Amino acid sequence: MIDLLLAKDMNAVADLWAPDGIAEFPFAAGSSPRVLRGREEVRAYLAHYPELMDMKEVAALTVRPTDQADTVVVEWTATGRTVATSQPYLLDYIVVLTVRDGLIALFRDYWSPLSAAAAAGTLAGLIDSLERKDA
Repeated sequence: MIDLLLAKDMNAVADLWAPDGIAEFPFAAGSSPRVLRGREEVRAYLAHYPELMDMKEVAALTVRPTDQADTVVVEWTATGRTVATSQPYLLDYIVVLTVRDGLIALFRDYWSPLSAAAAAGTLAGLIDSLERKDA
């Protein structure tokens, strides 16, 4: 998956999902979805990622097995540049990944919406959306 992300082949990344696979983002905020259901929702979500973030490298990667043979915890750090601003970024992720029949059945991604919005140059928009939700 990481090689495909670095190659910006988002269709191939989406093809790693089971047709009914789930992507969950428990810390999502603002207009970001908390759950994507199925490969095609994942595909649509990823379609414009290369226009926002230009991931250059995975600076750190640790895969931790769990007591379930089909599930691992992956810690990784991505570096690159934000397309809109050309500013560099460094983002940390923790993913709980469950596979079924060689495809992703559940991808639970614990990322920081604040760090991602700051890296993408959209922090003000995220804060505005959060303030509107509370009003």
